[in-house]
Amino acid sequence: MRLIIGGVFQSLDGVMQAPGRPEEDRAGAFDLGGWVGAFTDAQTRDAVFAYLLGAPYALLLGRKTYDIFAAYWPFMPADNAIAARFNATTKYVLTHSDTPLAWANSHRLTSIDAIAHVKATAGPDLLIQGSSTLYPPLFRAGLIDRLHLQTFPIVLGHGKRLFGAGTPAGGMRLVHSTVSSTGVVIATYEPTGQLPTISPEPPNPSDAEIARRERVKREG
Repeated sequence: MRLIIGGVFQSLDGVMQAPGRPEEDRAGAFDLGGWVGAFTDAQTRDAVFAYLLGAPYALLLGRKTYDIFAAYWPFMPADNAIAARFNATTKYVLTHSDTPLAWANSHRLTSIDAIAHVKATAGPDLLIQGSSTLYPPLFRAGLIDRLHLQTFPIVLGHGKRLFGAGTPAGGMRLVHSTVSSTGVVIATYEPTGQLPTISPEPPNPSDAEIARRERVKREG
């Protein structure tokens, strides 16, 4: 069985939209694209290259990220190592559109169940890049195995988020972490498949606490 691994750049408030350049993704009037540049250093680059240029993988993409990539990577110089890997590898694209997938080695998937079927087959792991809308349903289906997460010391305020609407509650296990010279937290997490133990309610709440709870119930 393959692993599904997410490679994510996010802001401190969880936004992962358009990290690389201003025109990457302006959906929702997002006008802050290109926010990773000021924080990129050797550590952040090496962390990304370790999985982008390491073991073989297939890409798993949402349709919007696929279109962004398909308009960019095939037109990079032949000696660009990431472009060479992306162009050659298999691309699985979750989409309900009938628009042809013109980028070489691209395959249409129409449901989360279809992704689960691919995951269950033999082959290289599936690496998500961008594709924020994939995460909530993949987490709900228990299909995410690992996150390579870079959290940048910037607050963007709005935009597409990694843990978007519909993400279920669940625990994460920290596998590795370090901090770059520019303050980027570079961490690898794996879902545990369960919530951590919730702290028990302290016994004998005060009358003031009981009144506060009743007030909250009334006010909604």
